[in-house]
Amino acid sequence: MAISVFVAGVCGCCGPLRPRYKRLVDNIFPEDPKDGLSKSDMEKLTFYAVSAPEKLDRIGAYLAEKLSRDVVRHRYGNVVIAMEALDQLLMACHSQSIKPFVESFLHMVAKLLESREPDLQVLGTNSFVKFANIEEDTPSYHRRYDFFVSQFSAMCHSTHEDQETRTRIRVAGIKGLQGVVRKTVNDELQAIIWEPQHMDKLIPSMLFNMAGHPNTPSGAGQDGEENPSALAENCFRELLGRAAYGNMNNAVRPVLVHLDNHHLWDPNEFAVSCFRIIMYSIQAQHSHHVIQQVLNHLDTNNKNTPRVRAGIVQVLLETVAIAAKGSVGPTVLEVFNTLLKHLRMSVDFELGDSSRRNSASSVSSVRGKESEERIVQNAIIQTIGFFGGNLPDYQRAEVMMFIMGKFAVGPDGGTKRIQTMLLSSLIMVTSGFKSKSMAAALPPPFLDPLFSISLMEDSELRQLVFEILHNILDRHDNRAKLRGIRIIPNVSALKIKREKISKQDVAFMKKHGQQLYRHIYLGCKEEDNVHKNFELLFTTLAILTIELANEEVVIDLIRLAIALQEMALNNEENLPMFIRCGIMALVAAYLNFLSQMIANPPFCQHVSKVIELRNMDAPYLLPEHIFRDKLPESLDKEDSQLYFQTADMAECLAGPGYNAERLSIPYVPQVTGEERLSRRPSFVDTVSLQVDIISNSLPEKSQLAEEITFETLKKAIDTTGLEEQERAKRRQVMEKFQKAPFEEIAAHCESKANMLHDRLAQIFELTIRPPPSPSGVVSISAGHTQHQSVPVYEMKFPDLCVY
Repeated sequence: MAISVFVAGVCGCCGPLRPRYKRLVDNIFPEDPKDGLSKSDMEKLTFYAVSAPEKLDRIGAYLAEKLSRDVVRHRYGNVVIAMEALDQLLMACHSQSIKPFVESFLHMVAKLLESREPDLQVLGTNSFVKFANIEEDTPSYHRRYDFFVSQFSAMCHSTHEDQETRTRIRVAGIKGLQGVVRKTVNDELQAIIWEPQHMDKLIPSMLFNMAGHPNTPSGAGQDGEENPSALAENCFRELLGRAAYGNMNNAVRPVLVHLDNHHLWDPNEFAVSCFRIIMYSIQAQHSHHVIQQVLNHLDTNNKNTPRVRAGIVQVLLETVAIAAKGSVGPTVLEVFNTLLKHLRMSVDFELGDSSRRNSASSVSSVRGKESEERIVQNAIIQTIGFFGGNLPDYQRAEVMMFIMGKFAVGPDGGTKRIQTMLLSSLIMVTSGFKSKSMAAALPPPFLDPLFSISLMEDSELRQLVFEILHNILDRHDNRAKLRGIRIIPNVSALKIKREKISKQDVAFMKKHGQQLYRHIYLGCKEEDNVHKNFELLFTTLAILTIELANEEVVIDLIRLAIALQEMALNNEENLPMFIRCGIMALVAAYLNFLSQMIANPPFCQHVSKVIELRNMDAPYLLPEHIFRDKLPESLDKEDSQLYFQTADMAECLAGPGYNAERLSIPYVPQVTGEERLSRRPSFVDTVSLQVDIISNSLPEKSQLAEEITFETLKKAIDTTGLEEQERAKRRQVMEKFQKAPFEEIAAHCESKANMLHDRLAQIFELTIRPPPSPSGVVSISAGHTQHQSVPVYEMKFPDLCVY
């Protein structure tokens, strides 16, 4: 009996003998969980934990044990109290000993997240977010958040049947991911969060909620914090804003994969908004990483449907438009190379489909495919234009050269289609390009092939070339004021902006002016010219006058106008009447503009008089009538008052500043070598003419040996009749090259080339001999080869070989 009493007494004493931290933890739980956490007892527990930090790990372990037991028994009131106590302890304690306590805390949060009760999941998430906002004194070497990334991502995709509950769970999941991001991105030891296995869960979870998924109530909640879409976007922005240089690719790649998996490129509104967020969130110097990723994705989808490719290109357009100027990095040419490659592929796809038009039933589908490819092409050209517009001038010049280097000429329509696309791209890149020096804007490697295209027998391509020239030449935005071809009654009313021509531009015109004049001259007499061609030619002449015309250039331009008038009048090339009248109208419109620009009253009076007479007697020679009135069968050459007279204009310009005597020298286009791309019949080569004239005018050897006397000197000085002979010879040579059959000209040139090669071979044989060899010199005598040895010490070397 005594023994039993003693045992009972011992058992009764066990309560007071429990460790103090357990008694303090037990005391915070009230008898009725509805009463909530006991504040006074919680203050005692907190004071004890702060005073004895070495007990924190035991407090945490004991709380975790109680919480696990309460979760299993569905005592959710006690669970809430336990988590509240843990939160307060975390806030109060910041010593080194908190590390083991944090492990217990995270273990309890994981327990709550694993449960299927939405309330517990939300409770655990809220506690984790509070923990994430705590700045720890020292980093953790072993803590990992893999479970939390997976669990929060799963919550972001919740499919709970109740809409309100589903929204709560998704909001909690997004907040949890945001907490993980905040806790890890600034911790050097937690760089693992940027690894693909985590980004592949984190990024799609945010995008899933941002996209306004059918199961996602986009308008849930009164404020943005409880709206899954807005909250996910904020989290997405925060993540990208913290991305470092080496993490950009891992952050952008899952976005592209998500857009692929959910077919969000067509339509691509969400994809565009996504990349806008990305470009505005990342650091500016990382923009080229994003652009490069989109380019690579375009390469990956090069055989996808046109609408998907167009969607990707439009996303690229948005990223380029937002990219800060100059921040695209060293990948500029690579970007343009990729875009031009896909432009060519799109054209090939389009033509490949059109070539398979065999059955009438497939025509509509093929046409639909063609129109879709046109969408891709237009998107690429727009992107090239935006990209070029964001580049500094020196890089834009490089891009212009790069695109021109891609230009190729071929007989098939596909090549022409690609040529049109490339020139359209150049128009976009050169738009708004204002170079201080024309020599820098139009270097020969760019100018020569551009003019080669202007010689092609295609009016559309020639129009594009002149539009590119206008973009580059028009540095003061006067083109809009000059639009259309017309007789401008008062040029001063246009308020044209201009500056005095610089020395660099004067040098440019001296070097390349004849090239410009020649292509305008040749462009006027193309038989497939339409109204727009003459409009662009007029604008070209006007812009040249505004931007690059000094007194010398003005005389050259008047000579060019006179030559065009003579070409239309004489009609040696049998041009159609529309082209002849178009040239006449162009000359009238331009001389009217030029006379007012140089403000020469007599010149203006002469031009106005001719225009007035044309209005009365020959309206078909003016731009306002030629394109809509009936054309005559022939032009009246005898009525000189209808045409601009060289002598009258020379008299008007006889004053100071202008060398009017040069007007009497007929303009003849100087041929250069840039027709190599044009694939048209060759023009007369000036160099060949000069060689032919010189060779024909050279005296014979016997004449060279003639004795020089007073009579011969007198004949040499007396030039009477020599000029006529020279003109006759030149005319014969011109006629020979213009009218002779091609085979005869080719044979003539070949014979001269063979003669030149034979003479060069003779010279080389005399001057270049093989050096002596120590192994012997081969000589042939009586049909047998003999070797004569030469000692090395007797060999004579050139001075440059001896040191």
